[in-house]
Amino acid sequence: MYTHILIATDGSELAQKGLDHALNLAKSLGSKLTVMNVTEPAPIFASAGMYGPVATAEDIVSYQKAGEEYGSKVLAAAKAQADKLGVNADTLRVEEMWAAEAINQIAQDRGCDLIVMASHGRRGLGRLILGSQTIEVLTNSKVPVLVVR
Repeated sequence: MYTHILIATDGSELAQKGLDHALNLAKSLGSKLTVMNVTEPAPIFASAGMYGPVATAEDIVSYQKAGEEYGSKVLAAAKAQADKLGVNADTLRVEEMWAAEAINQIAQDRGCDLIVMASHGRRGLGRLILGSQTIEVLTNSKVPVLVVR
């Protein structure tokens, strides 16, 4: 049914639930799996000077380096888990993109026919304040999305 599954992970406990589900699904279906990690653009501070901090070039380089190191570690662990289960898995790091945008773009570029995502399942004001990458992926995806809670 699904031949190429995409899962994004940030290494969190919640994301691990999604990864576990995607790995088990890929194994049971004999599907290929792409595991991705996204480093979003460096935060830009809204105020400057005496009104608040300003990100320097060093701050941005440090943020990018930390994202690269952490993302590589997360993907190596996911690849090891896939290998242990005998799942054919590729890994991919994406930099300087918003997570939902990257997930939908990679799914399209790689011909994935299912996206698996973990979600807190927040509702109401909590969802509005915190935003939801899952909602954004669901809204814009051209392929089915399986949400794991």
